[in-house]
Amino acid sequence: MTIHFAAARDARKSPVARALTRPELRPACNDNATAGKHDLMMHAALQHFAEFGLNAPQHARDRARDAFFSGDREAYGWWLEICRQLDTHMARQLASLIDPDPRNSAI
Repeated sequence: MTIHFAAARDARKSPVARALTRPELRPACNDNATAGKHDLMMHAALQHFAEFGLNAPQHARDRARDAFFSGDREAYGWWLEICRQLDTHMARQLASLIDPDPRNSAI
């Protein structure tokens, strides 16, 4: 009778050990720990969406455009950020059309 050598398994990698260990808990992918301004903008965007429905991104874009051309940069930034929260692509288009210098845009 021949004897075959079988190397010992690593106990940490055995199927039983894997089944009995708890999985590693990882934070959620969208948990970026940015509180404060982000929460304020999200709340404002949701309020705007509640008021205007599916037309909310277009309305925010129009308000941002009006604020930019009236010279109110603070209101422009506010409405652009609300538009960005609702429709990122639309906000990028607006920012590139109105103010092509990327250093002036927060997007």
